Amino acid sequence: MAKAISKNSAIPGWAKRIENFRVSLGMTRGQLAEELQYSDMAISRWERGIQEPPADVYIRLGKLASGQDRWRFWERAGLKKTDVQNEIPQPKRAFSNVEVVLAGSGAKKAIAKTQLVAIPLLEVYAASHGEKGDQISDLSQSMGKEVIAAPVAWCPHPDSTSCLRVKGNSMSPYIHDGDILAVDSSQTKHSDLNNQIVVSSHKKQGLSVSRFRHIDGIELLESDDRSYQSIEFSKDREWQIVGKVLWLIRQTR
Repeated sequence: MAKAISKNSAIPGWAKRIENFRVSLGMTRGQLAEELQYSDMAISRWERGIQEPPADVYIRLGKLASGQDRWRFWERAGLKKTDVQNEIPQPKRAFSNVEVVLAGSGAKKAIAKTQLVAIPLLEVYAASHGEKGDQISDLSQSMGKEVIAAPVAWCPHPDSTSCLRVKGNSMSPYIHDGDILAVDSSQTKHSDLNNQIVVSSHKKQGLSVSRFRHIDGIELLESDDRSYQSIEFSKDREWQIVGKVLWLIRQTR
């Protein structure tokens, strides 16, 4: 729960830290508000020390930050370094100089040497509309026992890319039940995601896969199956974008 601060109090250190961090990013209050999915007024109140932001805001600020700033924000949210370090997956390793062999009848010829990225396949599901996904808002908090090798060109941000499975068919024919999605959790800026497939998270609905759209100033999460009602993303603060879907893998039956 956000803490109210007396108007007669001096501006606290946490408020100055938020403002200094925003300035260091070169963002206006409006831009940071969009990134954190809060209002401009909320940013103003935090920076003036009128009201302290809730823990989820400090966690999001920590994701944007690096070095000591990251830990300061996370510690303000009540997290300890050991808590966070235990949940961070090991760095994704690139397999270099892999020889690709041409399959088929006849002599197999080496056609190239390439570099692949090992992407963790997480043990979580994102649901299409009409289903409930796993309750998680940060993919880095989930571990994977398997990896999927993909070309480097398919992963613009390898350290932020993970794979997860889909539950439900309301995104068909593009996405089917059981498909594996590659999700880039560094791509969450709303203005860059219009008409893109995204994975979002909700405290009650869990992970969800949808098409993100801007229509007349309203942000929506839509199913490709029009028989399912759209979700007004901008109206429900419980929703947050987890990442952009880069590509998928489908196992034939």
